[in-house]
Amino acid sequence: MIRTCPSCQTKNRIPAARLSDVGRCGACKVTLPPVAEPLEVDAAEFGEIMRSSKVPVLVDFWAPWCGPCRMAGPEVARAAATVAGRALVLKVNTDQQPELAGRFGVRGIPHFVVLRGGQVVVSQAGLVRGAQLIDWLGRAGMKPKATAA
Repeated sequence: MIRTCPSCQTKNRIPAARLSDVGRCGACKVTLPPVAEPLEVDAAEFGEIMRSSKVPVLVDFWAPWCGPCRMAGPEVARAAATVAGRALVLKVNTDQQPELAGRFGVRGIPHFVVLRGGQVVVSQAGLVRGAQLIDWLGRAGMKPKATAA
């Protein structure tokens, strides 16, 4: 996966297993925080992340023409920011990745799937709030948010 450094704009290659970790820019050495936004992935990237992820993964199956999917977008983005470093959030465009949607039995969108170690923990179609998405990730074993002492 490629992440752009917010400081110097250098593109950094981040292994899929490290997307939930804090890293460093290869050029300017500034800290790169864990991924805090939904990642749009294709089937190959999805497979790589599933094989190596150390944290639960929420997948938002969607399409650009879908009104409820567009309504879910901000909730999914807020959830991704909230769970950064403790879970990953992926977006799969069902128009571009129909075989991936079929593998998970997606018949209506938006459709959300939560996986842990490649195994489905939750699968539900329909519009849901960000708090529900976060709750599902917790049920999949997401670590609680660290509290300041």
